[in-house]
Amino acid sequence: MSGRQRIDGQAAFILHSYAYSETSLIIDVFSRDFGRLPLLARGARRPRSVMRGVLQAFQPLELAWFGAGEVRTLARAEWIGGMPMLGGTALMLGYYLNELLMKLLPREDAHAALFNAYATALESLAQGRNGGTSATTYLRQFEKALLRELGYGMVLEREAVTGEAVLPDRLYHYLIERGPVLTAPSPEMAGNQTPGQAIRGKTLLDLARDDYADPRTLSESKLLMRMLINHYLAGQALQSRRVFMELQEL
Repeated sequence: MSGRQRIDGQAAFILHSYAYSETSLIIDVFSRDFGRLPLLARGARRPRSVMRGVLQAFQPLELAWFGAGEVRTLARAEWIGGMPMLGGTALMLGYYLNELLMKLLPREDAHAALFNAYATALESLAQGRNGGTSATTYLRQFEKALLRELGYGMVLEREAVTGEAVLPDRLYHYLIERGPVLTAPSPEMAGNQTPGQAIRGKTLLDLARDDYADPRTLSESKLLMRMLINHYLAGQALQSRRVFMELQEL
C-alpha cells in the first residue's frame, strides 16, 4: 500500500495499543484486506472521545483511515457488535492469538483466510467454549492457518521421504519444514535416533482433521505445534504463554 489514500469500511480487530501522547494512541490492527498495520488514533485517550470506548481488543470493528507512510491516521471506528467480551482463560488465549500475529505476521500482508480463522477462534472463545477439547480445536485450527498463510504449511497425512500415507499405528518424527518421517523405517537405521518431535501416526491424522478426542492426540499435537511455532519465532518469547503458565501454577 503506497501513496496517500483513504480506506473506508474495513473489517478489523485491534491486536495491541499504546499511548502516543497525552491524548492519542497508536493501535496495531489486523484488517481483512490490508493485513496488520499501525494507525494513529488522535485524541482517543481524551475522556470524552467517542473512540475511547470503541477501541477495544477482541471486538469486531469497522475502521476508516487515511494518509501515507508507515503509520496512517484513524478517521473512524465503529463497533460491529455481536461478540461478548473475553474473560478468564478465554482472555489469556486471546492474548496468545494476538501475540502470535504481532510477532509472526509481517505488516501490510493481507490474509483473508487467516483473518476468518482468527475471528472464528475469538467468537468461539467469547461464547464460552473455552475449556477442554473445544478450545484446543480452535487454537490448533488457528495455528495451522497461521503457519499455512505464512508459507509453512504442515504435512500431516504423507511421509516426508517416501510420500506414502501416514499409518495410525506407526511412530514418526516430525522434521521442521519437511514433515513426518518414520522412526527407524529400516533395520539398518534401527539404532539411530531420528531428530524432530516424536509423534504417533494417529496423532498426525487426528490433527489433520481437527479431532482431539484422544487425550494422547491432545498432548502430542500441542507439543508439535509448540515446537513449530517456537522455531518460527526464532527466539522471541511469548509473554502470554509465560503468564498463562504462571496462573495455572497458582
